[in-house]
Amino acid sequence: MARYIFVTGGVVSSLGKGLSSASLAYLLKSQGYKVRIRKMDPYLNVDPGTMSPFQHGEVFVTDDGAETDLDLGHYERFTNITAKKSDNITTGRIYSDIIKKERKGKYLGKTVQVIPHVTDRIKEFIKGDIKNEDFVICEIGGTVGDIESLPFVEAIRQFSNEVGRQKSLFIHLTLVPFLKSSDEIKTKPTQHSVKELRSLGIQPDIVICRSQKPIPLDQRKKISLFCNVSIDNVIETVDVRTIYEAPISFYNEKIDKQVLKFFKLKPRKKVNLIPWKKITKSVLNNKKIVNIAIIGKYVNLKDAYKSLDEALIHGGISNNVKINLIRIESDNLKSNQIKKLLKNISGILIPGGFGKRGTEGKISAINFARKKKIPFFGICFGMQMAVIEFARNVLKIKKAGSSELDKKCYPVIGLLNEWNKDGKLIKGTNKELGGTMRLGLYEAKLRHNSLIKKIYNSSTIFERHRHRYEVNINLKDKFESKGMIFSGISPDGKLPEIIELKNHPWFVGVQFHPEFKSRPLTPHPLFSSFIKAAKFYK
Repeated sequence: MARYIFVTGGVVSSLGKGLSSASLAYLLKSQGYKVRIRKMDPYLNVDPGTMSPFQHGEVFVTDDGAETDLDLGHYERFTNITAKKSDNITTGRIYSDIIKKERKGKYLGKTVQVIPHVTDRIKEFIKGDIKNEDFVICEIGGTVGDIESLPFVEAIRQFSNEVGRQKSLFIHLTLVPFLKSSDEIKTKPTQHSVKELRSLGIQPDIVICRSQKPIPLDQRKKISLFCNVSIDNVIETVDVRTIYEAPISFYNEKIDKQVLKFFKLKPRKKVNLIPWKKITKSVLNNKKIVNIAIIGKYVNLKDAYKSLDEALIHGGISNNVKINLIRIESDNLKSNQIKKLLKNISGILIPGGFGKRGTEGKISAINFARKKKIPFFGICFGMQMAVIEFARNVLKIKKAGSSELDKKCYPVIGLLNEWNKDGKLIKGTNKELGGTMRLGLYEAKLRHNSLIKKIYNSSTIFERHRHRYEVNINLKDKFESKGMIFSGISPDGKLPEIIELKNHPWFVGVQFHPEFKSRPLTPHPLFSSFIKAAKFYK
């Protein structure tokens, strides 16, 4: 039977529950145990797919086509365990499922209530789709005390009683602030947070204390005393220089040892932290710096392109360089500013996105990259903008555009109405926005003697998609006659997946999102190749 670990947070949000869960999962997996990580989000959206990145950061996409919380990206990158649809749920999904069931009369006339119906649905999620996992780590989003998270806290309390305390463990992550004015570490917020959790019926077994500075032993003893937790289970996590230090930090604090001790288990294998130490050394100590410009609409929000930022760092690791990300807002980017803004840039990346805002700035930047032979990487919407730029300025189709942005344009980019998935025809729509796009893992065939085939060293690839519009395949011959090669195509030959330029050192656009499959220990080949080209630019 699986053992369940529940991770909650207190005092403030964004303390690093996702990284803590991912680091613990890595340590347990490294010791020979099979692990699954899940995220429960308290918001009322069915999934984050229709949410602005300004609200909730990036939307992470799984192989099986789920639009999920960005923490699942941390889980995958740290553990190399592929996430599924069944690993993320929201309050919106829970209520949607319950209301559908109620409308069909499945509750047999009963009054549908938060307890037991909502909490029962949460418990179904926790134990659902579990096969032979040794550990299931469940992270609850938000902060203890939030009204939205109360049903989740109640559900895990009930769940623990049902499976038995010997099969369930509670970890609570809190902030232990340092007050510069008095030069003191303050434990009171942690005490109050644990008190709030205990008032809801949960006594944490481990308290992880996030702090700017090391917590003195006396303060840790104070937390132990007032929070009713063993001193060995008061885990300190001081701010790390790079997130890749997190597994090392948690191992040094013996969190994995305390978890195994709680469950009366022993390590099956020895933890190997050498790869993480090498990565940390590479990220922190590389002297050569490569400037990469990310030009997009959400660049001012750190989490908006989280997987992309990490994938670029992975590319830097594989090339022994440090990546300096220059974030440029595309909204007000004018063609006469570009030369100045991109003066010391060695690579330009246009990420995914939706909507018209900022598109002309992106197109101007792509034009500059194409003419000046600067390594260019366009992802999803970025690839589409590259196609539009080429159509306008090389093919001389002045009204070239996307039907997503302008219904009166010459549509080199059009709405995807249907597509094949594993031999089945899937219908698309733009009438409902949530979960109606081409989502998840799809196959692409790579062209012989192309740059992209050399990069992947394969004739067939599988990558994750998240888009509603496609490049018009009927224009393929026109583009290729002028030097833009469609070097990756869907197996049925109908959907362009990759474009590249003939007479350019490195100019690639992809319709998918390769950043979702990049890992620090195994960087994605596209990012490694892009950074290599940028490294030797100029």
